[in-house]
Amino acid sequence: MSRAVDGTRRKDHRKKILKLAKGYWGRRHSNFKVAKDAVTKGLHYAYRDRKDRKGDFRRLWIIRINAACRAEDLSYSRLIAGLVKAGVTLDRKALAWLATEDQAAFKAIVAQAKAALGA
Repeated sequence: MSRAVDGTRRKDHRKKILKLAKGYWGRRHSNFKVAKDAVTKGLHYAYRDRKDRKGDFRRLWIIRINAACRAEDLSYSRLIAGLVKAGVTLDRKALAWLATEDQAAFKAIVAQAKAALGA
């Protein structure tokens, strides 16, 4: 009996890899041997960077909050310490949004933090 080397499972697997490699440059999008490595690496980076994105956003929010509270003569660390003392449980995402979109509300929160620090 002859040996089958071009079965549908093999073809489907190769098709799936080449579909994932769509848009890659050079042989990486058309040659299975090269595309397999490129796709594996790309998927690895995608998995890793989904985790990193959360830290990136947190860093961005802290930068925005710090810039806004410096305008109110308060550093970021003092603001956070004041909010903890005052019992305000707003996360950094919400604080950053207030700092950029609703300055009046942010000023009120900064005033609460200052009051808690002064007490």
